Amino acid sequence: MERLPYKIADIKLAKSGRKALSMAEFEMPGVIRLRKIYGPTKPLKGVRLAGCLHVTAQTGVMIETLRELGAEILLL
Repeated sequence: MERLPYKIADIKLAKSGRKALSMAEFEMPGVIRLRKIYGPTKPLKGVRLAGCLHVTAQTGVMIETLRELGAEILLL
């Protein structure tokens, strides 16, 4: 079995977490537009971003967007 680079404290919360991200996406149309416009070209490919922060739904949307744009994300 492949070891994942992250830990899941409670997988039962995944569905509600995804719902929170979907709601946050609705509140962030500019970020979602960037994803659609620039996602296919991966302009951040090769960029490595690291951070140590409290992750909210909005932060999660930004992280997913940066990954979609090609960045490698490391959260501590």
